[in-house]
Amino acid sequence: MSREPEVVFDDDNPEWTEQDFRTAKPGWTLPPEILAAFPNTPRGPQVAPTKVQVTLRLDRDIVERYRATGRGWQTRINEALKKVG
Repeated sequence: MSREPEVVFDDDNPEWTEQDFRTAKPGWTLPPEILAAFPNTPRGPQVAPTKVQVTLRLDRDIVERYRATGRGWQTRINEALKKVG
């Protein structure tokens, strides 16, 4: 018989309400001194986007091979396409 996990309440970190979600702001809008404490956070929107989002169908083995190389796999596909383009 499985038991339900015990729910732990934390007054310093309460569960978000619908109002909290409605008024939340993206992380990149935080002050620079706070963002500096989290160097691995994703970038905000590009000021002058240099890339275009497209839908592209590739062979499954190609995608799996690039994904297996870890983060930045899409950039590596882009670089490979530049070499043959």
